[in-house]
Amino acid sequence: MLTIKDVRKQFGSFTAVEGITLEIPKGEIFGLLGANGAGKTTTFRMILGLLTPSEGKITWNGKEISYETSDLVGYLPEERGLYPKLTVREQLIYLGQLRGMTRSEIQEQTHKWLKRFGAEEYLNKKVESLSKGNQQKIQFIAAVLHSPELLILDEPFSGLDPVNVELLKNAVHELKKDGTTIVFSSHRMEHVEELCQHLCIMHRGKSVVQGNLKDIKRSFGKKNVSVKADFDLTYLKETNGVVKHRLTADGITLQVEREEVAHDLFQAIQSKGFVRKFELEEPSLNDIFIEKVGVVHE
Repeated sequence: MLTIKDVRKQFGSFTAVEGITLEIPKGEIFGLLGANGAGKTTTFRMILGLLTPSEGKITWNGKEISYETSDLVGYLPEERGLYPKLTVREQLIYLGQLRGMTRSEIQEQTHKWLKRFGAEEYLNKKVESLSKGNQQKIQFIAAVLHSPELLILDEPFSGLDPVNVELLKNAVHELKKDGTTIVFSSHRMEHVEELCQHLCIMHRGKSVVQGNLKDIKRSFGKKNVSVKADFDLTYLKETNGVVKHRLTADGITLQVEREEVAHDLFQAIQSKGFVRKFELEEPSLNDIFIEKVGVVHE
């Protein structure tokens, strides 16, 4: 288990992280979210032992993370750190050896991961000659090459097209299945919703939302209603209990205060014409983020 207990980090008079407490069980995929400057990367660096907390304690299986335990951890930073003049082979051999791997172990894992990502042809190419997306795949391989117990992924899907996003998501699911604990951040809320059971939203160094994703959505209260019909639906925004609305190409999406408002909306449209869709949905993670943090997640 990764335990973060009452952790605070100050840089002079500036408090980057204030009183964060988290418990992340083994084999969990945990989402750490927040706008730029919320304290996510500082938290990651404290987990990795690159920064020392001003107060509080971070432990992995009851022990503080240090250089002696760093081989148990994998890290994909948001700001990429590959050596541009080295080939992919040289890069992975060097980084694997830093993690205590033998050359034969590195070669075996390199072949497995390059084949999985359809990137075998890049083995002897310099990193600087690869596209941003392929560099991202190589950096992911470098982070997981040594089969870490704890994996930190800071914006892992950045620069990837939809096909490669799916490849990476499948790899993350497989690592979880094998028992790897994964903590990751992403600006794409749908990825967080798909991958995470639990999450924490940070704002100005503090945790403003934390817990099981299903429980968070349930406690939010507000629901979304999606309507598609062959007649004008704009009048629905005036219904009592509608908080927000957004017109779409063939309908409208409304955020309502409570589930009962959906019944009123249904009553308002049922005799107006042909309705192709009427769906009551849970609030999206993006809705919750904007409500709690007050800004779009970017």
